[in-house]
Amino acid sequence: MSTGPGAGHDPPAGAFEPHAHPHAHPVERELPAYDAHYDIAHTAHHATVVLDGVDVGYDDTVVLGGVNLAVLPGTLLAVFGPNGGGKSTLLKVIAGLLTPWRGSATVLGAAPGRHSRRVAYVPQAEQVDWEFPVSVGDVVMMGRYPRLGPFRRPGAVDRAAVRGALEQVGMAAHARTQIGRLSGGQRRRAFLARALAADPDLYLLDEPVTGVDPTTQEDLMSILEAEARRGKTVIATTHDLACAAQRFQRVLAINGGVVAHGPAALVLDDAVLTATYGGHLLVLGERRVLIDDPHHHDQPPPGEAHFHQGGREG
Repeated sequence: MSTGPGAGHDPPAGAFEPHAHPHAHPVERELPAYDAHYDIAHTAHHATVVLDGVDVGYDDTVVLGGVNLAVLPGTLLAVFGPNGGGKSTLLKVIAGLLTPWRGSATVLGAAPGRHSRRVAYVPQAEQVDWEFPVSVGDVVMMGRYPRLGPFRRPGAVDRAAVRGALEQVGMAAHARTQIGRLSGGQRRRAFLARALAADPDLYLLDEPVTGVDPTTQEDLMSILEAEARRGKTVIATTHDLACAAQRFQRVLAINGGVVAHGPAALVLDDAVLTATYGGHLLVLGERRVLIDDPHHHDQPPPGEAHFHQGGREG
């Protein structure tokens, strides 16, 4: 098995380690340290997220094909791969925003979207309407709406949850600030606070630490690590391979499908990186350089929801 930053991190209770799991099955590895070929049907009894043979895309274009994946409670999982490779699409399937064309998806023991109040989905910053006239506190309170239902107003418990979330991300002083006036790092903090206020069992975060300063990245990752230690499942897309190797327990490499899934050290494996990025990866001696457009995303479906559009519990 590959070694490197992240390989020595002890996973929280419940994190999936195939070789330590009492029901793990031997696997034939396609790539060095590739350990995704466990029995999906068997693992489904333990997993927060299970995708079995999932194909999905937009219009007539397949974005992800043949995806088999199981993610256990307490896992801190980084999803990496080239832009347009399907990272955002994967999160939308799990969130219930996209329906698989083939295969099946199970989230928290039910169809995606069935337990939406137990899932916090934070899209990329580019998908947010920053001119919408709401304060930071209003945005964070939106994380409580699925628990409130359509006719209840926020109460003392909800207001306390919002205050606590803002304090946790260091944004309490900005509760009354219009969301669009925040810096990039402050916006990331505010939307993580919204997710924290929801107190979900599953976090789906699209590029939560992209383009932020080192201090903000450190703070946000410490919060996500703490949530995983509490038994929450965290799935986050990222372009930052160093962060994936050093701060996440496990990684998922995708490019039109699953390339590799395993310990965080996989992001240091040349075979995995080459299979994932192909011509987008340039190796110069000991250095790896990704040639990728950070502003190119998976093709969004029509009517992409913005932050002010509430979810629902089906």
